[in-house]
Amino acid sequence: MQFLAAFIMKGRMQAMMVASTLALLSLPFPPVSIVSSASVALVTLRKGAVEGLYVLICACLAAALLSMFLLGGYQFALLYGLVLWVPVWLISIVLREGRQLVVAIEIAVLLGIAGVLVFYLYQSEPAKIWHGVLALMIQPMLDAKPDVPVEVIKQSADTFAHIMTGFIAAGTVYGLLFGLFLARWWQAVLYNPGGFRAEFLALKAHAPLAMMTIVLLAVAFLTSGLIAELCWNVLVVLFALYTFIGTAVLHCSFASMKGSRFMVPILYATLLIIPHVMAAVALCGLSDTWLDLRNKLKPNGA
Repeated sequence: MQFLAAFIMKGRMQAMMVASTLALLSLPFPPVSIVSSASVALVTLRKGAVEGLYVLICACLAAALLSMFLLGGYQFALLYGLVLWVPVWLISIVLREGRQLVVAIEIAVLLGIAGVLVFYLYQSEPAKIWHGVLALMIQPMLDAKPDVPVEVIKQSADTFAHIMTGFIAAGTVYGLLFGLFLARWWQAVLYNPGGFRAEFLALKAHAPLAMMTIVLLAVAFLTSGLIAELCWNVLVVLFALYTFIGTAVLHCSFASMKGSRFMVPILYATLLIIPHVMAAVALCGLSDTWLDLRNKLKPNGA
């Protein structure tokens, strides 16, 4: 990875080549899109908005040209490049100018929330759309006659359809932020060793956003219908913010324990293997806004 970062920083042509090639490669292998967006973000973080925009535009044109030869058309590749790189370019500018990782994360989350609100503005009943999509997705499972009762599967799909908009927005935010994190880590490795680690472990949400989260939770529990559904979808996007902050809090706490060289890797392995614990991690991140859990969870106290 360090070699790739150094190659990207050699010049515009190298950055454009990596970004455009990996963007097309991410079509069959979606996780590769994180590395592609990180290429644009790294240039922006290090050399500024104008240079990042130059690489972004050239990479879009290169991806469109490659797509013409490989896929027979350029429109999709051009649009895909813009959707993939413009958000991470904007967030990289925020981080470069503001030098606060948490602000960049919060703005990315707010962009995700804006996407949810716009979708609900133009679609009066989003759940019906997602119900149809999920019905097509689960049909092969139903045809295979699973051990789980069919009614349970259909009920789960129906429930999930009501928060599908939030999950898609949150997934987009995660992809955007992982690209930003990778770029920031590359920048730290090349120019400021240890810098990204210090930034990440210092993450702490701002109180107004945390208060908004509490209000949304209350409204979601106390109301029903479209209002409650919209609140739950927004909360799913906010969940992304607090999982990152909660992870930073727990990392700090585990790093201060005896055997930290084992405890910290176990933390991240647990997050990957048992995704359900992310709910507790998010609660930890939300609570840290007021409780300063980094000090309270240390073995020697605050």
